Amino acid sequence: MYNGILPVYKEKGYTSFDVVACLRKILGQKKIGHTGTLDPDACGVLPVCLGNATKIAEKLTSSGKQYRAKMLLGKKTDTLDVSGKILCEKKPVKDINRIEAVLLSFKGSCTQIPPMYSALKVNGKKLCDLARQGIEVERKPRIVEIYGIDILGFTGDTVEFTVDCSKGTYIRTLIDDAGEALGCGACMSELTRTGSGGFSLDQCLRLDDIQKAADEGSLNDIIIGTEEVFSEFPKLRLTKEFDRLLYNGNALFKHMFDPDVTETAEMYRVYDSEGVFWAVYMPVDDRFKI
Repeated sequence: MYNGILPVYKEKGYTSFDVVACLRKILGQKKIGHTGTLDPDACGVLPVCLGNATKIAEKLTSSGKQYRAKMLLGKKTDTLDVSGKILCEKKPVKDINRIEAVLLSFKGSCTQIPPMYSALKVNGKKLCDLARQGIEVERKPRIVEIYGIDILGFTGDTVEFTVDCSKGTYIRTLIDDAGEALGCGACMSELTRTGSGGFSLDQCLRLDDIQKAADEGSLNDIIIGTEEVFSEFPKLRLTKEFDRLLYNGNALFKHMFDPDVTETAEMYRVYDSEGVFWAVYMPVDDRFKI
C-alpha cells in the first residue's frame, strides 16, 4: 500500500471523486481520499491522501485555499456560473474602481449561503442532486474568511481576480453576492484553485503523469511522505508501553512521550516507540488528540 500525499492537478470535466476513482485503478488500492471538493468545471490543486495519510485529510482540508477566478458581469444564473440557466440580464457595470471597491468589501469575515448547486449535504442528500430535481431547501448561512482579493484584469464584461480564503468559501457565491451589490448581477465564468493544503499549482501532477510513473515503477518518487507535509511541527516519540493507544487512535498525555513534552505547538508529529510516523495530534486541554 502506498502512504503519503499526491498533489493532483484536477482537470476540467472531472469530479473530485473521478480523480480518486482513477487513482484507485492506477495505484491498485482503495484507501484513497481527496481533501476538498472541486467543481467539475473548475481545475487546479487537489491534494489526495493515500493509505495512512487519509487520517490527516481533514487537517489538510481545513487549511486555507487560494483561487484565480473570472467574474462575468451582467448575467445571473441558477447555478451561479456560466453553465446554468440565465435568470436575469442587465447592462454590466464598467467602472473598475466601483467593481474593485465592492469586491474588497468582502474582505475579512463575511456570511455566505451555500449554493444549491454544490456537493454540500443536507439531511444526507447532496444539494446539487436536489437542485437537479427542482427542489430547493433552506441552507444555513455560514461565516467564512476572505484574507485577500486582488484584481488581475478587466476586459469587456469580465473581471479576473485572485482570492485567498478559508475552508468552506464558495467563490461562485462571492461572485453572485458581488453582482447583487453592483446591481447588474454576475456569475462565475472560470475557476482555478491555485493553492490548497499547503500545495501550489507548480507541485501538482496530472493523472497522465501519475499513470506514467506507475508504468515506470517510480510512484514512490512522486508521492510526498505524510510527515513531510507537517515537517514544521515538533516530533514526539512514544514510550513502548503506550504504542497500543497510538495505534488505536486514543488520546495521549505528556508523560507517555520520551522525553516529556516541553515545547508548545499547534500540532505535533507523533511516532511510535520504533520511530515510525503514525499520526498528527493536536493539544486539547491536558491531552493530545487526533
